[in-house]
Amino acid sequence: MLNHLLPPTCHCLLFLLLVCGCQKTACSLGEGRKIWQQPKLDPIARVQSFLHDNFPSDFLWSSGTSAFQTEGAWNQEGKGPSIWDHFTHSTISTNLAVETADVASDSYTCWEEDVEALEYLGVRSYTFSLSWPRIFPDGNARSPANTAAVAHYSRLIQRLLEKKIEPIVTLHHWDLPQTLQEKHGGWKNETLVGMFEEYSKFCFHTFGKHVKYWLTMHNPYLVAVQGYGTGGHAPGETGGPAGSLIVAHNLIKAHAKAWHTYNTHFRSSQKGKVSIVLGSHWVEPQRGQATTANVNLCQESIEAVVGWFANPIFGNGDYPISLKIKYGGLLPTFSPKEKLLVQKTADFFALSFGPNNLRLGRSLVQYGQTVTPDLRRLLGWIKLEYGDPVVLVAEGGWFSEASVGKEDTVAIYLMKKFLNQALQAIKLDGVQVFGYSVWSLVDGFEWSDGFTVRRGLFYIDFSSPNRTRTPKTTAQYYRRVVADNGFPSDETSKEVKGRFPCKFHWGISESILQVHFFPSSPQFTDTHLYSWNLTGDGSFHPVPGVTVLTRRAQCTDYLAICDHLRLIESTGASNYRFALNWSLILPEGDLSNVNTEALRYYRCILTELKKLNVDIVVILYHPTHRAPNIGLPGPLHASGGWLNYSTVEAFQKYAVLCYQQLGAWVPYWITINEPNRLIDVYSSGNDKNWAAHNLLLAHAKAWRLYERDFSSQWRALVSLALHSDWAEPANPFLDSHIAAAERFLLFELGRFLDPLLGTTNEKHSKGDYPKEMKAYLEGRAEEEGIYGSSLPDFTETEREEVKGALSFIALNHFTTRLVSPYPRKQKNSQKNQPPDHSCLLLSDPTWPLSGLGQALVPWGLRKVLNWLKHRYGEALPIIITASGIDDQAPLEDKIRQHFLRSYLQEALKAHQLDGVNLQGFYVWRLQDRHVPQFGLFTSLHHQSKAKASTTAYREIISRGGFPEDNTTKTCRPTELNEPCYTCTWLLKDKAMLFFGGCLLITAVMLTALIIFVITTKRKQRRYKRNGVNRM
Repeated sequence: MLNHLLPPTCHCLLFLLLVCGCQKTACSLGEGRKIWQQPKLDPIARVQSFLHDNFPSDFLWSSGTSAFQTEGAWNQEGKGPSIWDHFTHSTISTNLAVETADVASDSYTCWEEDVEALEYLGVRSYTFSLSWPRIFPDGNARSPANTAAVAHYSRLIQRLLEKKIEPIVTLHHWDLPQTLQEKHGGWKNETLVGMFEEYSKFCFHTFGKHVKYWLTMHNPYLVAVQGYGTGGHAPGETGGPAGSLIVAHNLIKAHAKAWHTYNTHFRSSQKGKVSIVLGSHWVEPQRGQATTANVNLCQESIEAVVGWFANPIFGNGDYPISLKIKYGGLLPTFSPKEKLLVQKTADFFALSFGPNNLRLGRSLVQYGQTVTPDLRRLLGWIKLEYGDPVVLVAEGGWFSEASVGKEDTVAIYLMKKFLNQALQAIKLDGVQVFGYSVWSLVDGFEWSDGFTVRRGLFYIDFSSPNRTRTPKTTAQYYRRVVADNGFPSDETSKEVKGRFPCKFHWGISESILQVHFFPSSPQFTDTHLYSWNLTGDGSFHPVPGVTVLTRRAQCTDYLAICDHLRLIESTGASNYRFALNWSLILPEGDLSNVNTEALRYYRCILTELKKLNVDIVVILYHPTHRAPNIGLPGPLHASGGWLNYSTVEAFQKYAVLCYQQLGAWVPYWITINEPNRLIDVYSSGNDKNWAAHNLLLAHAKAWRLYERDFSSQWRALVSLALHSDWAEPANPFLDSHIAAAERFLLFELGRFLDPLLGTTNEKHSKGDYPKEMKAYLEGRAEEEGIYGSSLPDFTETEREEVKGALSFIALNHFTTRLVSPYPRKQKNSQKNQPPDHSCLLLSDPTWPLSGLGQALVPWGLRKVLNWLKHRYGEALPIIITASGIDDQAPLEDKIRQHFLRSYLQEALKAHQLDGVNLQGFYVWRLQDRHVPQFGLFTSLHHQSKAKASTTAYREIISRGGFPEDNTTKTCRPTELNEPCYTCTWLLKDKAMLFFGGCLLITAVMLTALIIFVITTKRKQRRYKRNGVNRM
């Protein structure tokens, strides 16, 4: 083999070229810190963080493997042992799983199946590594090469090219020949720099005619730190920082030598490109505060990993200053000649971003920094720090536990997140990413984790001799992304133009309305008469012995009511929903003690709202979900609450009282708010079922009572409100997940709606629980050796009572959940008993989250509305009685504004495009209690102030939705329930009404008196005449 040291004249020319060519990169060193100094993303940008777009048309989609992890055949056809063979066969590491990679994925034999797997994915390239000890068993490239190994890799490369798959070849992925470790001490010895150069030259010469992308080595940071510093990886040496620093120094020089070899001898003929794969974590400053000190700490953390190798190669040929300060004399130095050797020795930036670096990154943070898997930010840092290089993500992916098998659901969402972050870096930040290799193609031996974790797109049963490749659900997902070349916009995500009907409820929701028993002025309670300034001090003094009469407060005397109404009126809302306090109205739970003052206060609210032409939805029972009484009167809760049928009877009497006292002002009643959430407070499945049963009966009885005794008089509509988050299959490629999502909806919604409404397919099922739910519970009971279902049975009387006991469907919708079946291993755990529906709730990490962790998923609203339409038909109207999101902004609540527009867009699509009989949308809620959260109004220092979302909602209301022309909506009188203006005048002018009544009565009495007098006089005259005639 030739020695590739350059002659002095070449060094001079190279120096000039490097100085000229590296000015841009060298000047940019340290610029990466600007990534933390950039302004924080606007809240709207954060909630719209998932990018629907395509990758460049020539994007290099890929998947990858490494030789040691997948090839197996560790001692076959002339292969020599590697340091990893020795490491796994020995007892050097006590942390290593007791497993070896002797067979692993058997890719040396099953390479054709690997190519078929690549074809299945539809990728354009394959990243794999050559086994140095397979090609040169003794590690010495001056020795004859192993012809079997050369033939194997030649066949693989040829087949890839036949299938139009570009090979991306790594020369060294950690499997150093064991002989080099034993003879020279491995990478601690500078001798290996020259030996690697000779090995690389052989590979370039032998395979380079068919390979356009070369990677000299993979993630040298882990080799240096784990292999020679901590001993966690082969060769298992524990040399500490000193050992790691020497090894890294030699790895950098070995890479540089290989690059120069290609550049000098092969580039002109082969036209390929050479780089090195560098791994890194990502870190954010303490509490997100980008102070100079915090930013410097973050910069140093990244420099300690990727900068350790990238600064010499992509920068100024030397280590970062932060490493020099940190390690001092331990850090080897580059001579001027070596700086020229290593500088600018990569044709593109190859990045590894995965769990190995992120794990180690946690040990590098200090002072509250946070390690986070943010690929977009890391790519942006690379662009700023190293002068905008072209980038290949040579390793991107995560891991799953081995027990997950082929159903690697969580890995789908992590892949989705990383791929979209790469897309954002390209489209939004201008980073020149030209390819992405998902790691890995097949399950393999995961280094110190052995076979306990999996990273493959294709599942391999390592207990099977065939090592059959079976696509996991991540393979199916990646295949779809590759086919779509990214994340194209869905037709359903486009905005529609149009208006809601004139009778649409534009509402605001509250929970239990706080009752203020005392009016705002002392004139209603203080009986004293006062004199002012009697002693010249300007104060009031009570007059002794004198008392005055007080008058009863009027509704308008309660400032709390006035303030409340003022806020409602300013929103432009046509409807308002609030809840009564059952335990306040009936403290004992029965009619023995009725709080008439509380009822009077509620009447005041209702009458004043009526004056504003605001229609009201009143909730009879709004569970608090808090101890001790969950909103029930104390005695009822003490006697068993909803597990005791007596509570059903008590609720019936309470409902009658409310109908009688308040019914004249209430057009819409909600009997119980979110009974499907209330039952969660009960621990056992049996208790949940009985509580749900009694809640359903309580609602039905209250509904029947109204229909029988009050409907003809006031004609209100009565319903119950269900919490109705949409359930999306966590893994759309698995029937079990699709079934779990449907089952979740049946337990959440069907449990209450099926008995009341039946279904469009089976009307006879009305009056009973969903048959699918019953069958599932019976099946679970059989598995546990129990006969029958845990669901209570309806008696014939109860069945008739619940049938049809619903005037409209009321939903409280906030977000969407990912649903998967409960893991079987957790099912069998005594500590973690699954819920009755055996569903596990997950969240998509690409969904934007509010401060309280609520996912903002507008399209879920449309989906749940369509599910209800398909199951229960279109006869009953649907009203969304609560929907909102928390926003910590005190006034400029941009997240809530986006929520309102996007969720109402989906509501309009459901109504306009899908034919859903949607008749209302109520925003949750009117006002914050203490800190900025869900309110349209903030309440700081006892003063209410409208947030920006109030204006946004008012504008949508005024336009009636999203019209093409953005004009204000005007409805014809025939389209509306016209208010009675005479009634309104009479209500407003009660004094005039009384005075007019008195005048009218007086006029009638005077008229009657005059008529009486006239009639009497006429009769008297007649009698007199008749008397004269007789005489």
